[in-house]
Amino acid sequence: MAEGDKTRSETETIMMALDQISQTIDVMTSVVGRLRNYMEQQEAAAANKEQETLADIPSDRIIH
Repeated sequence: MAEGDKTRSETETIMMALDQISQTIDVMTSVVGRLRNYMEQQEAAAANKEQETLADIPSDRIIH
C-alpha cells in the first residue's frame, strides 16, 4: 500500500469515527432532554399534590 493510500485510509477511518461520535452525542442530547422534561413534569406534579394537600387542611389549624 502506498503512503498516500494509507494516509487516505486513516483519514477515512478518523472521519467515520468522528461521525459516529457526533451521532452518539445527538442521541445522548435527546435522552438528556427527555429526562429533563420528565423531571420537570414530576416536580410540577409533586408541587400540585402538595398544594392540594395543603388546601385540604382547615385554615384554623396550625401547621408545624
